[in-house]
Amino acid sequence: MDFVLPPEIEDIRIRIRRFVDERLIPLESDRANYDEHENIGPHVLVQMRAAAKAEGLWALQMPKRLGGLELPRIGMAACYEEMNRSIFGPVVFNSAAPDDGNMMILDRVLPEAMKPEWLQPIVDGQVQSAFAMTEPDGCGSDPGLTYTKAERVGNDRWRITGRKWFITGAGNARIFIIIARTSDDERKGLSAFLFKADTPGWNIVRRIPIMGPEEHGGHCELVFDGLEIPDSQRLMGVGDGLKLTQMRLGIARLTHCMRWTGLARRCLEIAMERIKQRDSFGQKLVDRESVQGLVGQAAMEIEIGRLLTMRAAWALDQGSFARKEVSMAKIVVADALHKSVDTALQLLGARGYSKDTVIEWIYRYARQARLVDGASEVHRMVLANILRAEGDGFFRWGQAGHG
Repeated sequence: MDFVLPPEIEDIRIRIRRFVDERLIPLESDRANYDEHENIGPHVLVQMRAAAKAEGLWALQMPKRLGGLELPRIGMAACYEEMNRSIFGPVVFNSAAPDDGNMMILDRVLPEAMKPEWLQPIVDGQVQSAFAMTEPDGCGSDPGLTYTKAERVGNDRWRITGRKWFITGAGNARIFIIIARTSDDERKGLSAFLFKADTPGWNIVRRIPIMGPEEHGGHCELVFDGLEIPDSQRLMGVGDGLKLTQMRLGIARLTHCMRWTGLARRCLEIAMERIKQRDSFGQKLVDRESVQGLVGQAAMEIEIGRLLTMRAAWALDQGSFARKEVSMAKIVVADALHKSVDTALQLLGARGYSKDTVIEWIYRYARQARLVDGASEVHRMVLANILRAEGDGFFRWGQAGHG
């Protein structure tokens, strides 16, 4: 088993680390660099994105023919971790949710002739996108509870009616993917469609206030009261919406894990710097056994999450759906992120609870990790069902599972 990164990926990782250390982390200490929702300010984002492009560190997940770096999943795992050592990192490199997952699924399922209009502007950073799936009275972790309807109008159009909420980035998005019900079939009852923000027949009811910092465009509630979409903007076949959702969310869940390991590492970096300097009752905090236990436990949990994330990335690179690998990584990394930031806040004391560091920002952000893209309880249920189906095969060596 070789855990050494290929030289070309290691080179990109080092360059991203240098960019984050020199260009992004210094921005975090000045409130003038934030917008009103505690994300990087638009004026600063434009400058930093231009700098990332100039360094050749743009859209790591996208094919080179579209302007990206075309990294394999294992390369993404290593490099996304480095970029999210800064809270501003992912969006600067155009690797933040939901654009990240939307770009990957559109590259996979869109006909080539449609990519210049629907995909390339997202890859270039000219527009944002959104994935409209979650609903107030239904769909969350279970896409089968989708009640928003798509009904045929003639032979070449669909009319959308219903409501969606907690749609990330919708306030700024210009391109949307929407999941809607086209029949009552349990497996083939959903379909996916593309539409643009300026299409009539829908509106944003509100930007939902949340506990933590917000992505650009927030988390919005949407109402569809007659949005008409040409059949030419349907993604995949009629009834393939659940399949598309599973394809998109599998890798999107893992890219969350890739980023969160970087954020968790940053928390320990801040904590370690502080406890090496801080005196308490005649001794440095770092020399106290109780403190060593806290940071040692957090470091171990981060490393377990990193290994599970890389294992899942490898499985995806082998052509697997990696359902169990992704679910395990999602559970463990979400917990590791919360453990690391809670440990850092405890060790920094009042300083950690203040806005003098990014720890309190990360603490509020981290709580969502056990909820988004499937609650931890749902992923444990998935693992139990796979174990029941595979038996001892669940623990096989060297083969990427296809379950």
